[in-house]
Amino acid sequence: MAVLYVSHPVGLLHDMGPGHPERPDRLRAVRSALAGPEFGALIPVDAPLASREAILRVHPDAHIRFLEEIAPVEGLAAIDADTAMNPATLEAALRAAGGAIEAIDWIMKGRADAAFLAMRPPGHHAERLRAMGFCFFNTAAIAARHAQAAHGAERVAIMDFDVHHGNGTQDVFWSDASVLYASTHEAPLYPGTGAASERGEYDTIVNAPLLAGDGGAQFRAAMEAAILPKIAAFRPDFLIISAGFDAHRLDPLANLRLEAEDFAWATERLTEIADRYAGGRILSVLEGGYDLDGLSQSVAAHVRALIGTAPSAR
Repeated sequence: MAVLYVSHPVGLLHDMGPGHPERPDRLRAVRSALAGPEFGALIPVDAPLASREAILRVHPDAHIRFLEEIAPVEGLAAIDADTAMNPATLEAALRAAGGAIEAIDWIMKGRADAAFLAMRPPGHHAERLRAMGFCFFNTAAIAARHAQAAHGAERVAIMDFDVHHGNGTQDVFWSDASVLYASTHEAPLYPGTGAASERGEYDTIVNAPLLAGDGGAQFRAAMEAAILPKIAAFRPDFLIISAGFDAHRLDPLANLRLEAEDFAWATERLTEIADRYAGGRILSVLEGGYDLDGLSQSVAAHVRALIGTAPSAR
């Protein structure tokens, strides 16, 4: 498969202060993990800035203007206790969204089969009107809307295996029958959403919460029972992965016990669905993952599965 590797150096400049877990070293760890010869066939692409038009498909102008106005010339500007902007944040967030859009364009035009977007800040906690949880613009949601608006995709599925529920993505698509949002995550845990009973106006929200201490067996069982059949039945034209790796057993911000092989297994199952219904079209967007060793191992396993070179993860 032809797989894009989309990133930009400004992702290293966004910094929310000393000791913050969502730190530039995360992106360095991802780059190191993908630097080996086995990933030499990845097609590198610089993430461009997203247009205002693309952002407006998800976030109203008031949200964009708020971020533009609060963005500091120096130092930090706090949005909440966990989320702050430095002088590079706005550009980094715009390039994260722009990188996802660029990847969608390559894939939908047949120039690539799949893509991995290695950018930060992440996006899945960003609601339509609210930046929160380390997130400013909802990258996965913006990508889904671009696939629909620019390329005519009728049904987009988003699978989120970050350990924290993607409240922002759920908020954006709660009342939208054309986008399915599915999530495995630890509960109870930040941000407090993601109960199995939260199903959306059109039954296109699928939440499969896991308990603290759950590992690969429970994760795979939840995927096979609740998530994968629902995505397959939706028959998506395009599949997006919100690829958070903080469910890894080493991660300091949560209590699940997944291994890198579990992410590879999930990726293989998702690519099978994409092959069946979406012509193989799949975009993976980096979300969380805060232990650098766990992140490196998991990203490598995930991207191997995307490009079809992973050993069987069964």
